[in-house]
Amino acid sequence: MRCPWCGERFEALIDGGEASGDYIEDCPVCCRPITMHLDVDGDAVRLDGGRDD
Repeated sequence: MRCPWCGERFEALIDGGEASGDYIEDCPVCCRPITMHLDVDGDAVRLDGGRDD
């Protein structure tokens, strides 16, 4: 995943067994909050992240 604030790449660990939902994780580089959206549809898992401004 790439931070929408500073542009640095980082790994986001997710539990694909969890239900779809939204959560916030701080960038490990610049410490700014990233809004994450997890979409689980059967075996397909998608994670999107963005700024909340």
